[in-house]
Amino acid sequence: MSSAEAAALGPGRPWPLGASVQAEGLNFALAAPDATRVELCLFDAEGRIELRRLALPCCSHGIWHGFLPGAGVGLVYGWRVHGPWQPAQGHRFNPAKVLLDPYAREVVGRYDGSELFLGHDPAQPQRPDARDNAAVALKARVAEEPPALAPEEHVHVPAADTVLYELHVRGATMRHPGIAEALRGSYLGVAQPVFLEHLRRLGVTTLSLMPLAHRADEARLLKLGLSNYWGYSPIAWFAPEARYASREPGANALMECRTMVDALHAQGFEVLVDVVFNHSAELDELGPTLSLRGIANRHYHHLRPGHAAQYENWSGCGNVLNLAEPLTLRLVMDALRWWVQHLGVDGFRFDLAPILGRDAQGFSARAAFFAAVAQDPVLARVKLVAEPWDIGPGGYQLGRFPAPWQEWNDRYRDTLRAFWLVGGVSRGGFVHALAGSSEAFRPTARGPLAGVNFVTAHDGFNLRDLVSYRQRHNQANGEHNRDGHGHNLSTNAGVEGPSDDPAVVALRLRLRRALLATLALSLGTPMLLAGDEIGHSQQGNNNAYCQDNEITWLDWAGAEAGLAGYLAQCLALRRRHARLRADRWLGDEEVRWLHPDGDALAGHEWERVDRRAFAAWLPDGGAGCELLLLFNPDAEPHRFTLPAGREGAAHGWRLVLRSDMDLLAPDLGTEAVLPAHSLWVAER
Repeated sequence: MSSAEAAALGPGRPWPLGASVQAEGLNFALAAPDATRVELCLFDAEGRIELRRLALPCCSHGIWHGFLPGAGVGLVYGWRVHGPWQPAQGHRFNPAKVLLDPYAREVVGRYDGSELFLGHDPAQPQRPDARDNAAVALKARVAEEPPALAPEEHVHVPAADTVLYELHVRGATMRHPGIAEALRGSYLGVAQPVFLEHLRRLGVTTLSLMPLAHRADEARLLKLGLSNYWGYSPIAWFAPEARYASREPGANALMECRTMVDALHAQGFEVLVDVVFNHSAELDELGPTLSLRGIANRHYHHLRPGHAAQYENWSGCGNVLNLAEPLTLRLVMDALRWWVQHLGVDGFRFDLAPILGRDAQGFSARAAFFAAVAQDPVLARVKLVAEPWDIGPGGYQLGRFPAPWQEWNDRYRDTLRAFWLVGGVSRGGFVHALAGSSEAFRPTARGPLAGVNFVTAHDGFNLRDLVSYRQRHNQANGEHNRDGHGHNLSTNAGVEGPSDDPAVVALRLRLRRALLATLALSLGTPMLLAGDEIGHSQQGNNNAYCQDNEITWLDWAGAEAGLAGYLAQCLALRRRHARLRADRWLGDEEVRWLHPDGDALAGHEWERVDRRAFAAWLPDGGAGCELLLLFNPDAEPHRFTLPAGREGAAHGWRLVLRSDMDLLAPDLGTEAVLPAHSLWVAER
């Protein structure tokens, strides 16, 4: 490198990290505390030809920085980071590998799983690989940033009114006949009026989008012709996934992502994004060197004590990011603020969230990450939802996250499935879930809304398959049907898979309607899975993470008639009754639990796992009327004696919802006979 080239970079400043556009050029800053030299590599517009290498002239407290005059938006660049190759000490520097800036807003190129991406010699993993990968490496393109969103421009749905709807941006519209082909499966597809109108009619308030950060698919999947469709393999936490850009000329993922959020906001929808800060796509010690591993490996990752060449694997994905390290914590906090301020999102769902609060002593609700979020003026305002488990020691942390965090409640899921589908749950166990799971959330001084209630989510059977398959059918994943959860608490209603038997079809529909109604009527924050309301099937695949095809693309043309309208009716009932949306634990005077004969449930009747029918009577349902919920999960009908009116007045119960059929008998007398596997709701 000539002296003229060396002088091309001015000193710049160590903040902000990444490439930032200034009036007279670009400032570059990269945190690499253990590096001995850092080179900025400039590429052609396609990212294939390396044009120049410029050594960053300054290092301030572990942050290397420099200023490139005359450069601006559109510049494609990567890093070569020099330092020791000492895996046993946690160092994996290899300047033969061009590295992606962790702060990239736009990524050029795609990881193809080839050996050129390996930092180690594949034949001798203890040695560095000397082959240069500049032509194929992932690079960053300096992007024009969307304007910052003011706090008042965000949508904040009150907790009591929130109804979550989990969806995959690509799968939601890839087969939607009402959306132009060039927009299907894209950010702009979700923004189309026909899709937004569907959401509005349902009555959902908040979209929970599956991961949008730019990903690198695992080499194993690529060899099988598959991909990490769900997106839980991130490599660039600031860059929206380019594969979700439209097929319109000049499409730009960054701007289209913001356009999608703006369109959702314009219709009053709140937007949460699923974020993955528990691991990166660089996997275990035999995985590729794409970014963090080659920049500051021992700072970004939890390494095994006494075996620093290996990674802790509490994520099950080969490595674990270490948020107890200031460098990693800064990356995470900067990325979260970026998504809120520049991409406009209103909150986050955190994958494998206990990892975010882990240090050498294990998980703590007082960990640095939780404290940092709580005091941050941007992030303290947004919704925060945890997946409260990982596979590390003490990894199940349901109920232990700090306020105001919410948590996915898998105990609720399993209880509802068992109650309605397979048995084994008593009235008492079901009522505990129905009433908000106080055992989980009361100890941390939180109310029922801290629990995110769900029956189905992206992980596991969807609703149609939950009542159509007793066993997983994941052969398409290429893992010999060994992947995915084996304990699904599902039923096939007598026939495994599709059936045209009218009795089987009717039972499956009745069970789905009962589950959806229970979800809408339970205390807590309900979450629905996109596609359940139209009867989409994944052909029995309960781990469709790698299926970017018609297994996961929602089948709008084959939508079941009436199911979406029924769900909308359930959610409207929830909105009408404030007691169903309460964020406090209901007292004995507010709800009465009744045996079908009309007497209060007592003693052993709570613990029975046979003949479990019962009623929940809310004398003040919160809509100026009483509310009566009748549950019959059993395989035979049950006769209910209905509560009398005040001071001997007429019963006056009016049936407003029944899961077994649409036809209502509005006025009930003193008794009601509930068919098997059904739920009725009455008001007076």
